Amino acid sequence: MPLSAQELSLATDIGIQNPEKVRVVYVDEVPFPYDNFALKTLGEALGFIGEDIINNAQVFGYSIYVRNGYELNRPKLAHELVHVLQIERASLDHIITQHFSDLAEYGYDNAPLEVEAFKANKEYALK
Repeated sequence: MPLSAQELSLATDIGIQNPEKVRVVYVDEVPFPYDNFALKTLGEALGFIGEDIINNAQVFGYSIYVRNGYELNRPKLAHELVHVLQIERASLDHIITQHFSDLAEYGYDNAPLEVEAFKANKEYALK
């Protein structure tokens, strides 16, 4: 689904250069590139994927995959849109490599890309 007019405004405010490209894809299970052995192994080691781990939302480029039943409210959408912005600034490959490296070093809550996204949760909950 494309972003609504209000969501497009939010994406623009966050700084996304091409907000019209963003799509929200509702799925039963958020995808993960299991076919990439290195990412699969690292994802499992970091507790990012595996049995009993439910991923509610994940960004791949301009696509935001959201698990059916997960409420993607304004602060949560802002968080995911920051991840779109991060990928737009660099590349998906670069961001995946950086993010997994950061997760291993800092943990999820302190990983720099997540810290930036969590700021958007707070900022856009107030607007």
